[in-house]
Amino acid sequence: MALQATSLVSSSFSIPKEGKCSASSKDSSLFGVSFSELVKADFSSSALRCKREFKQRVGTVRAQTVTTTPAVNKTTPEGKKTLRKGSVVITGASSGLGLATAKALAETGKWHVIMACRDFLKTERAAKSAGIAKENYTIMHLDLASLDSVRQFVDNFRRSGWPLDVLVCNAAVYLPTAKEPTYTAEGFELSVGTNHLGHFLLSRLLLEDLNKSDYPSKRLIIVGSITGNTNTLAGNVPPKANLGDMRGLAGGLTGLNTSAMIDGGDFDGAKAYKDSKVCNMLTMQEFHRRYHEETGITFASLYPGCIATTGLFREHIPLFRLLFPPFQKYITKGFVSEEESGKRLAQVVSDPSLTKSGVYWSWNKNSASFENQLSQEASNADKARKVWEISEKLVGLA
Repeated sequence: MALQATSLVSSSFSIPKEGKCSASSKDSSLFGVSFSELVKADFSSSALRCKREFKQRVGTVRAQTVTTTPAVNKTTPEGKKTLRKGSVVITGASSGLGLATAKALAETGKWHVIMACRDFLKTERAAKSAGIAKENYTIMHLDLASLDSVRQFVDNFRRSGWPLDVLVCNAAVYLPTAKEPTYTAEGFELSVGTNHLGHFLLSRLLLEDLNKSDYPSKRLIIVGSITGNTNTLAGNVPPKANLGDMRGLAGGLTGLNTSAMIDGGDFDGAKAYKDSKVCNMLTMQEFHRRYHEETGITFASLYPGCIATTGLFREHIPLFRLLFPPFQKYITKGFVSEEESGKRLAQVVSDPSLTKSGVYWSWNKNSASFENQLSQEASNADKARKVWEISEKLVGLA
C-alpha cells in the first residue's frame, strides 16, 4: 500500500497567576502606642492565616497542572499496578490494513495509536471516517522513501513525550506493472527502499525507545506476505522471490553501476515487492537473534490473509482488480476483509497469548492464529545476517 504521512499535534499547560494577599498598618501619634500593639497582634494573625491559604492554593494549582504522561505507571495505595494506555506506532495507517488495525486497537480504549503516514489530511479524514476517537490517535509525518524523513520522525516522536510500546512496520509500495524502476530520495529502488530499508532504519533507531518501555509486553512487528514465501502456492506464482547473492543490494539498487534488483537481475516490479517482503521477514528473525534475549522485546512477522480489496493492488491492471476479489472469495477461499485483517494484526500487537518471539503468524479458516513455517529463502540465517549487514551500510548505520 502506498505510504502516507503526517504531522505532530502538541499541547501545553500553564499555571495561572496567584493573587497577592497583603495587610498593612501605619501607627499614628494621635492614637498612641497601645492601638499599634493591638493592630500588630491582629495583623500577625491575619498574615499567618493568609500565608497558609496561599500555600494551599498554590499546592492545589500545582497538583492540577502536573502533566500525567502515558509513560507513568500509577500505583494505588494498596501497591497494585494500574496499567496506562499502550502506545503503538503504525506506519501506513491511513488506509487498508494499517487503518483497520489502528481502528481495532483504538476501539478497545487501551491503546493510543501514532499514525505514521506521509499525507496528514488524508490520514485525518481516514481516522474520522473510521470513527476513531480523537483522544486515541496522533498523526505524525513519515515518508519511508526518505531516510532523512525517517530520522526526522524519530526526533519528532521523541520530542512528543510518548512512550513506545509497540512498533508496527506495515506500510508498503507495490508496483507490479512497472516496466522501469523508480527510486527513493537516496536512490534506492522504490519497493525495496521503502518496504525494507525505510523500515530497517526506523526499527533500528526506535529499538532504543522500545527497550525503555515499562509496558508488560513490548513488541516490534514487521508485516510479511505469502507472496514472498515460496513454500506456498501463492509464493510459487511467477516471478518468485529470490535474493540470489544480493549483488544488487550490495551495489545500492541504483540501476547504474549495478542492478535495481536485489539479485542483480532485470527489473520486475512484482518481484521487487516480493523480494522486499523476504527482507522484512529475514530482518524480523535477525532482530530476534540479536536482541530478544537481551531486551525481552517480542519480534514477530505475520501474514493476515489475502486482503483482495486493499489499495495495495491499485497499480495492478483493471482486469486483475476486478477478478481477484471474487477469485479469492469463491475459489481459493482465502479472502479476508480489511476489518478482519486489522483485528488479526491487532492480536499480534496486544494479545497476551501471542508473545512468542521470532514467529511468523498466520490464521486458519476458523480465524485461529498459528505459527506458520517460512520458506528456506525467508528463513535462511546466513542471508538474514547478510541482509542486515548490507542494510546497515546503505542506511548509514555502519
